[in-house]
Amino acid sequence: MIIVLFFIAHWYLSLFGQTFFLHRYGAHKMFTMSKSWEKFFYIFSWITQGSSYLNPRAYAILHRMHHAYSDTEKDPHTPHFFREVFTMMMHTKRVYNDVLNKRVTVDEKFDRNFPEYPVIDRIADSWFTRIGFGVAYTAFYVAFATHWWMFLLLPIHYLMGPVHGAIVNWAGHKYGYRNYNEKDHSKNTFILDLLMMGELFQNNHHHRGSRPNFAAKWYEFDPTYPIIILFDKLGIIRLARVRRK
Repeated sequence: MIIVLFFIAHWYLSLFGQTFFLHRYGAHKMFTMSKSWEKFFYIFSWITQGSSYLNPRAYAILHRMHHAYSDTEKDPHTPHFFREVFTMMMHTKRVYNDVLNKRVTVDEKFDRNFPEYPVIDRIADSWFTRIGFGVAYTAFYVAFATHWWMFLLLPIHYLMGPVHGAIVNWAGHKYGYRNYNEKDHSKNTFILDLLMMGELFQNNHHHRGSRPNFAAKWYEFDPTYPIIILFDKLGIIRLARVRRK
């Protein structure tokens, strides 16, 4: 039971850091926040992703490229040029590392206006830190796992960030329904996207990329949006205009 709760907590805390901070704030600037809160969520996304830490600058650039070149050969993570998800993940990893290490020239329109704390990145992105998180996950399982099959969950802990990204970019551009006739292959995979906290409303999101609520129809539900509204009311963030529809 402890292992299951730990897995669920890691899944959703890491996913929240990705969808709320890296995606909706870092890549799209759907809302604003103070520098103090920005640094808090920067560290939060690092701690919750742990060994699979995604650099906010590289994430923002790749995601902006994804929107600009969605489902074309320039898209860093479209599923439509790969036979299976693992090949797509490896391609995305190569593009990510090139952007992260500044081995490629990035269009200026993508390479600006994102949170960046180089000191935190040097610590979070080091192999010492990544391996340390991996050891901690493994030690927790050794201490509390009661069945052998539980250890099969460990690779997901090690690669939590990329796993989330792979699910969203593969399923969200292959399976589901469309509310809007976009030029790409984006789809809404679930009506109630509880598994990915709204990230699998890809067709809605590609239709209106700056909208903080990824659900669009009355029967759809984006679990992250109520948290955004709460944070806005508490003064943690500020929405320029709260879009409730």
